Amino acid sequence: MTPGKRLFDIVVALLLAIILLPVSLIMALVILILDGRPVIYRSERMKTPTEAFMLLKFRSMKVVASDSGVSGGDKVARITRCGAFLRRSRLDELPQLWNVLRGDISFVGPRPPLRQYVDRFPELYGEVLKSRPGITGLATLVYHRHEEWLLARSRSVEETDAIYARACVPRKARLDLIYQRRRNLCFDIKLMAKTVFRRIPL
Repeated sequence: MTPGKRLFDIVVALLLAIILLPVSLIMALVILILDGRPVIYRSERMKTPTEAFMLLKFRSMKVVASDSGVSGGDKVARITRCGAFLRRSRLDELPQLWNVLRGDISFVGPRPPLRQYVDRFPELYGEVLKSRPGITGLATLVYHRHEEWLLARSRSVEETDAIYARACVPRKARLDLIYQRRRNLCFDIKLMAKTVFRRIPL
C-alpha cells in the first residue's frame, strides 16, 4: 500500500467514523435489544498469505459453535431479525472502519479471504494479496450479486464450499488482478462511489 493510499484511508475512515457514529450506536442498540449478544461478529481473515487479522462486522446471524466457511443457502435460517436489513444495506460492515484505521484492510481492494481458501489456492492468493484487502473493490461490485445467487442454491456446508471454490474464487481473483493493474487513487474513489450508489456496470 502506498503512503498516499494509506493516508486517504485514515482520513476518510476518521471522517466516516465521526459522521456515522450515531448510526453505529443505534444499530448496536437495536441488535442488542432484538437479537442479544454478541453485537459484533469477529471472523479470521487473511491480510497477506501468512498474516491473519480479525474482521469486524455487526452480527447478522445466530451464533453456532461449528460455524465455518462462506455464507450460502445453508445458513439462511440463521439470519437474525436485524440481519437481513444489515446485509442488504451493508450496514453490517460499519465496524470495519476500525479495521481500516488499524491498517488491516483498505477501503478498496480484494475482499479479505478466509484462511482455508488461501491455504487451498496459495499461488492464486499469493498474487491477489499483493493488494491490501478492502471493504469494496472491483470484484465486489461486478461479481457480488452473482456470487450470492450461486451460493443461495446450496443446502450444505460442503455444497457451499464446492460452489465457492469452483466458481467464485477464480472469477473474483481475475477481477482482483485487473484492479491490481489499474489501481490508483482516482480509480479507488470511483469504485467507492459506485459502491455507495450501486452503479453497475462500470
